[in-house]
Amino acid sequence: MRRRDLVAGAGALIWAGPAFASAPRLELQARFVQGGFALGRTAPRAQVRLDGEVVTEASAAGFFVLGFDRDASAQALLSVSGVQGEAQHHIAVAPTTYDVQRVNGLPPSTVNPSGPALLARIKAESRRKAAGFASRTDGDDFRQGFIMPLQAYRVSGRFGGQRILNGEPRPPHYGADLAAPAGSPVVAPAGGLVVLADPDMHFEGGLVLIDHGQGLVSAYLHLSKVHVAAGQTVARGQPIGEVGMTGRATGPHLCWRLSWRKRHLDPLLLVGARAPGAA
Repeated sequence: MRRRDLVAGAGALIWAGPAFASAPRLELQARFVQGGFALGRTAPRAQVRLDGEVVTEASAAGFFVLGFDRDASAQALLSVSGVQGEAQHHIAVAPTTYDVQRVNGLPPSTVNPSGPALLARIKAESRRKAAGFASRTDGDDFRQGFIMPLQAYRVSGRFGGQRILNGEPRPPHYGADLAAPAGSPVVAPAGGLVVLADPDMHFEGGLVLIDHGQGLVSAYLHLSKVHVAAGQTVARGQPIGEVGMTGRATGPHLCWRLSWRKRHLDPLLLVGARAPGAA
């Protein structure tokens, strides 16, 4: 088996040409930063490893996706292997600076919930959300990147900020908050399978989760209306709901989240990206 080694920094496009005929192709469109991503193309059904762990398998067309967590380490090793051999990238993951976000005026039950009935509800909803984020469809709807889920909006909260809710420090905010008028249509930024759709979750209010393939799952929170159902396939640009202020919210906005195999990503970074060779 032949292997080639390449070094990648925080640049945009990396291409491994055909001079190494004994190793699989490896092309990437990427943002190598904390909360960033890589959209790749390699040999069909090649195994993809990150730091030695098999994390996915390329689609039948050779596309794959990787994500780098909010707190990802500074170095990572990407390798793809197939019948032609193995190719590797040594990746430098740039750090990201995060805000401190203070949110006041939240209902106490959404900050410090209590009571056996409410706690049982939250536990049951947590199991449903975990199952949705664990979805692993064999698809590559991510290959064309994302469009914005809203036409008109204001970024009211950046991804990754440390949250202080009603004066109490809490875990980081893993979404991008997009303020918009209540009732504004929310569309699917990329195609995929709806794996959860519920109009009344305790913390999230109206919530939709979409699996775009290989464990890349996006979430849409605080919706006033949900227009899709679990098990439904949606196309890029298809309406999935409407902006609201349901759940833990102080004003109408969409909280847009993105997860890849338990790693938290900044969805705004994927807007306008496209995997190499994607039609």
